[in-house]
Amino acid sequence: MDLTRQIAKELQVSEKRVANGVKLLDEGNTIPFIARYRKEVTGELNEEELRLIQERLTYLRNLESRKKEVLKAIEEQEKLTPELAGAITQAVKLQEVEDLYRPYKPKRRTRAMIAKELGLEPLAEVLWSQSNESEPLEMILQKYILPEKGVPDSQAALAGSMDIIAERVAEEPLYRKIIRELIWETGVLVSKAKVKEVQTDKSQENGASGTYQAYFDYRELLKQIPPHRVLALNRGEQEGILKVGLEVAVDEAVHLLQKQIVSNPQATFISYLEAAISDGFQRLLLPSLEREVRSELTENAAEHAIKIFGLNLRNLLLQAPVKNLRVMGIDPGYRTGCKVAVVDETGKLLETETIYPHPPQNYYQKSLASLTALIDKYQVQLLAIGNGTASRETELLAAELIRACGREQTAYCIVSEAGASVYSASKIAKEEFPDLDVSLRGAVSIARRIQDPLAELVKIDPKSIGVGLYQHDVNQKRLNEALGGVVESSVNYVGVDLNTASPALLQYVAGLQPNVAKSIAAMRNEKGVFTNRRQLMAVKRLGEQAFTQAAGFLRIMEGDEPLDATSVHPESYPATRTLLQELGFESQHLRQKEELGLLRKKLATVAISQMAVKLGLGEPTLKDIIEALQKPGRDPRENLPGPVFRNDVLSLEDLQPGMALTGTVRNVVDFGAFVDIGVKQDGLVHISELSDHFVKNPTDHVAVGDIVEVKVLAVDLGRKRVSLSMKGSK
Repeated sequence: MDLTRQIAKELQVSEKRVANGVKLLDEGNTIPFIARYRKEVTGELNEEELRLIQERLTYLRNLESRKKEVLKAIEEQEKLTPELAGAITQAVKLQEVEDLYRPYKPKRRTRAMIAKELGLEPLAEVLWSQSNESEPLEMILQKYILPEKGVPDSQAALAGSMDIIAERVAEEPLYRKIIRELIWETGVLVSKAKVKEVQTDKSQENGASGTYQAYFDYRELLKQIPPHRVLALNRGEQEGILKVGLEVAVDEAVHLLQKQIVSNPQATFISYLEAAISDGFQRLLLPSLEREVRSELTENAAEHAIKIFGLNLRNLLLQAPVKNLRVMGIDPGYRTGCKVAVVDETGKLLETETIYPHPPQNYYQKSLASLTALIDKYQVQLLAIGNGTASRETELLAAELIRACGREQTAYCIVSEAGASVYSASKIAKEEFPDLDVSLRGAVSIARRIQDPLAELVKIDPKSIGVGLYQHDVNQKRLNEALGGVVESSVNYVGVDLNTASPALLQYVAGLQPNVAKSIAAMRNEKGVFTNRRQLMAVKRLGEQAFTQAAGFLRIMEGDEPLDATSVHPESYPATRTLLQELGFESQHLRQKEELGLLRKKLATVAISQMAVKLGLGEPTLKDIIEALQKPGRDPRENLPGPVFRNDVLSLEDLQPGMALTGTVRNVVDFGAFVDIGVKQDGLVHISELSDHFVKNPTDHVAVGDIVEVKVLAVDLGRKRVSLSMKGSK
């Protein structure tokens, strides 16, 4: 198989672009580097397209490897025909190869095998041939009655021959294909509550109380069931609460098979052949395909869940940073107190404190005094409160604190604390704060993640960040790969300050391994800040290849070379300097406000085609260079909406239907979006309430981090649920 041609056909991309992309990947180039700095070579393939090419390339190469194994195995059995070899060679799916291999695959001793050992295969061929025999039925069967071998009578002979036919029906690739298509088109997934559902505490908690109640008598067409429902059913089944199965139109399936197989309805053994076909379907083929279909259904649902998780994660990581503010992070708690950490504008830890304003201690006034002292001492401008246990009470404390201080410039915001405890106990946290109590590290993380979500959240396992759905029910290896790719893409999209980035952030820069990231930080600590990108070549274990991949994504803001503060790759510096000279400027003018303003006007008038030829550059690269020169050192997140700051608190009891509020999207799932509106519980905007127009996919309409206008539809105080609507909002 020509892999390049196959991928190009699947993705509807030209073969040349795919071939060049594959070549670059095989040479060890990273996807962010190829997408950004090799646009001419790939015809401007983006990261998503390159990742798809990489995934398909891996799949198809594994497929080719499997084909070789199968061909060799069948050949060793001396059963490989030219037709079979051709079918295997031309297969484009692993399922096709496995279907073709199934009849030759070593298996446990089956009823059909036993029948063949008893010498009943010739009789099976008589049944299969559908001939009109001249001899009486009993005379034909008499030849196969061999008591000494275990075939005592004609019924035993017929039964054995029918077992052979049943297995043939179940293993024939064409029949499997026909029934597989029927199942996907008409099959129904059904679930019932298990009889013992109410007999266990776990079942009471997860079943009758509501989690799985909707699935106690549930049925839906396979082709219509949404992914999140598949994963919910699987979890209920695994927990022993639900009994899940597949309903198939048995009569229609058997009829389809008989239509394929029966050519002579008047044949002597036709009734036995039809019975064998039915048996082969119900006893062998259906259970096999049910397992296969359920597996594929789960795999598709998991891929969808991983995709949504990745999209939410990217939007979370790329939330706008809150710069130049001193922040107090508060990790709320009751018995163990609220952990407090104050950080400066760069995220440097200034001081920590533990206060006990809530039960059982109730040191409310003392806690107010402690926080007031910290705010005055460090001129704190923002309080970042974790949204976990005691968040609501701590929010009330913050609102009173702000009023008491009379500081109009001080505000608070609620921050998702998902993953803060994971970070606190992590190796990274121990290296950053070896002398700080583990309970206080979470407060530092909460404060820092409002200042720069990307820089802080990369320190936490993406699965612990709380923007997924059923993430523990999907293939963990696949999930880790996908989320790792999202983090890598996000980090390189923004770029990294070489002189301030932590090793945890640096390791996601294209071409940099974790040990190299640590070496960069170690060299920075030992010899001081980097003044130009080429100094990276002195870092231990960082060679020319890694430098080429990483350099363009690393920024030096106040170094020797102004171009080091941009996304222009060092390999393009000579052409960039020539471009500047053509326009009457030098790279130093990038740091001069007035000159930069003039340069921007000149850059806007550049004739791309002519200048690209003059500089020996491709047009896409020249466009990227011009964009980088227009906004040197710019953070692409700056134009995104920032978090909602509050000065007063709202409770669940304050909410009334019709009330209009501003909120932040915290999570997007298949059935809608969860929005933080300033009360302890996030409200749900159901997919049907996301817009005045039909919304097929919530991710097409909202993203994690979006600031949205919502209207309260309903408040369920008992279940602590808030229903919201975005209909009518702009």
